[in-house]
Amino acid sequence: MSNLPETSFLKSILPRGLYGRAALILFLPVVVVTLVVSVMFLQRHFEGVTRQMTSNMAREIGFVSQRMNHGENAALALLSARSVAVPLELTLEFPATPRTGDARLFYDFSGRVVIEELRRIVPDVLSIDLAGDDKRVAMVVDGRFGPFSLTFDRKRVSASNPHQLLVLMIATSLLMTGIATIFLRNQLRPIHRLARAAEEYGKGRYVPYRPGGASEIRSAGTAFLDMRNRLERQNEQRKLMMSGVSHDLRTPLTRLRLGLSMLSPDMPPDEEDISAMESDISEMNRMVDTFLDYSRDDARETAPESTPVAGFLQAIVDDAQRAGQDVTLLRLEGDKEGAAVFRPDMLRRAVENLVGNAVRYGTRAEVEAALGPRSLRISVEDDGPGIAAESMDAAMRPFTRLDPSRSHNSGQGAGLGLAIAADVARGHGGQLRLGRGARLGGLRAEIVIPR
Repeated sequence: MSNLPETSFLKSILPRGLYGRAALILFLPVVVVTLVVSVMFLQRHFEGVTRQMTSNMAREIGFVSQRMNHGENAALALLSARSVAVPLELTLEFPATPRTGDARLFYDFSGRVVIEELRRIVPDVLSIDLAGDDKRVAMVVDGRFGPFSLTFDRKRVSASNPHQLLVLMIATSLLMTGIATIFLRNQLRPIHRLARAAEEYGKGRYVPYRPGGASEIRSAGTAFLDMRNRLERQNEQRKLMMSGVSHDLRTPLTRLRLGLSMLSPDMPPDEEDISAMESDISEMNRMVDTFLDYSRDDARETAPESTPVAGFLQAIVDDAQRAGQDVTLLRLEGDKEGAAVFRPDMLRRAVENLVGNAVRYGTRAEVEAALGPRSLRISVEDDGPGIAAESMDAAMRPFTRLDPSRSHNSGQGAGLGLAIAADVARGHGGQLRLGRGARLGGLRAEIVIPR
């Protein structure tokens, strides 16, 4: 509980937008590291350079001081010292007013090094003045004949223009910050586009959207498009199912109504009429079950499991043969004992729908499979009339019957067999492919799913 106020305070000062937080994450460490490195570099670099330059200058001053201390008298000592000081660009004054203590400006950090080095190398230094004229160094030395002063340019003991590095660093940092800001804005623009597309779709408005940006943002955008397409497909399927229910159930209901209207209390119905009405009721029940299988698949919620492919297909073929269907398991390519990961209930329903379509529109069906290292392919081929190439896409749509002669009266179903198989394949991350069979000459339907 004690951390709540602090957390609230941090939330109040931190940026709320993604752009501000991303900029903070990007620029704050860079600025801190740059400042620390710059301060350490400037301090060590300029301190070392200043110490080296001051050390060289102190030796020249020491040489002049020796000339002042080894003369026979003050006049000869001054003459001898000036003969050396003038070529060395040192201003020598004798006598000089003695002063004690050193002086430097508070922001003159290199002046501390200058004073330390001069006092360490030059003996008998009385004072060093760096504050009177920030471009000159004035020092008073106690000599044999009395105090004398030496003055020289400050640039001879300190690195010149130390601010140039700071100016260059700041200018470069501002330039790189501007470039990084442009790139950051370009990376955040796809996120804003994705958020706008999701918000508009939540309001029922369809906004064109194309994934872009970094790979992670592209993945999120692709996932959003898949979700939106799946929802749109489900909405379309729901509409089609409702229209299909109303249309497909109307025929058997009409026959039932007609049969009931012909019943008379004086004449009991014969067995043929009762059988026909029972057939209509069975057909309606079958249609309703098919609609429910298509619209609500409980097997989708079950977890995929590793299932032996050979046993799985053999069980489907055996059940079809017991139901009187002419179905054979032709072959299984690959590892005969191999297994694949899928939802058995869903895939079984899809294969059974393909087998049912095959024996419904043909006389026999052949099932084969290929178990590869990365995928599982299950094929069902029949000897029926097949489907024209230009109609194969339409055949996988729900409630689609390409041949008008295949009516419900002939027991041809509700046009959902291929649609269910296609949905199952998509639910496993695969696809349903239709083509012309090479052996039997009819339709060849293949479900390909990743292993």
